[in-house]
Amino acid sequence: MVAEPSPQDNILLDVRGLKKYFPIQRGLLRRTVGYVKAVDDVTFFVREGETLGLVGESGCGKTTAGRTIIRLYEPTAGSALFKTRLLSPDGSPQMVDLLKADKQQLKLLRQEIAMIFQDPINSLNPRMSVSDIIAEPLVIHGRGKGPEVEEIIVNLLERVGLRPEHMRRYPHEFSGGQRQRIGIARALALNPRLVICDEPVSALDVSIQAQTLNLLQDLQADFNLSYIFVAHDLSVVQHVSDRVAVMYVGKIVEMADAEELYINPLHPYTEALMSAVPKPDPLYKSERIVMQGDVADPSNPPPGCYFHPRCRYAVDICSKQTPEFRELRPDHFVACHRAEELQLRGV
Repeated sequence: MVAEPSPQDNILLDVRGLKKYFPIQRGLLRRTVGYVKAVDDVTFFVREGETLGLVGESGCGKTTAGRTIIRLYEPTAGSALFKTRLLSPDGSPQMVDLLKADKQQLKLLRQEIAMIFQDPINSLNPRMSVSDIIAEPLVIHGRGKGPEVEEIIVNLLERVGLRPEHMRRYPHEFSGGQRQRIGIARALALNPRLVICDEPVSALDVSIQAQTLNLLQDLQADFNLSYIFVAHDLSVVQHVSDRVAVMYVGKIVEMADAEELYINPLHPYTEALMSAVPKPDPLYKSERIVMQGDVADPSNPPPGCYFHPRCRYAVDICSKQTPEFRELRPDHFVACHRAEELQLRGV
């Protein structure tokens, strides 16, 4: 393991060797004949108060990684150390492995970890009013009763840009952007420290996307939140992230400070993604890198580097040996055999 945070880093979440395999079952007896390696040995860390962008093509394992950390999916292997005071007798901070916590510990820890889901329609129960939706985590964790809960709900609605009278309405009475604001209010109900944002703006119109992103940034400053921001839109990730991790077929291939990654990418896959980012300049001539072939099958990935069948820089070693995820520059990690010698283009 080489993707280690520095000792002086104020680490909130430290994920190491995370794996999530889904079994492939066939036949009348439903025998397991293989596994879909949705998340395959993923390692990253999140500092307190920062936003880590998690990017990649659809199906690369971004959402699965987030859901596995919060234990909506049970992990296959790995650890996710989270800094908390809730399990310490004297209230001192300690690192607790989320993936090994029992049910009682996990219930306590979920007060400090929340999730904003991608689909603002299906993530809200249509039979529950807005008041009940936001109050649900408060009720489950015994945070207040009656007028106290209602006051919290009103404050949250106003903080996300909705009116107090909206609490009596139901999800179908709102637009997509308003529904997502309700989801954000629900995520903040327990005053969490870490919020996993699972493509929170991908289902929204462009103008509403900007409003929602600005809201998330304002809330981060006001509540001292840390974000894992899952997205496939690189321009959005560049706007909101302090650091960015790039995933390909269940693995992180590069991770660095956002500005450093966009200017000096070290992995060919990152370079190809950067070339697809639209440039707001009518005189700019795009040099789009078109990757050949299809994304590797996570149930039967190629040997060596998973990206080598589509990489224009691939050499013999790329198809035989898995590249090590290592730090080439300060806080800049990459998994590529040729990272030192390639001169790649940024944005």
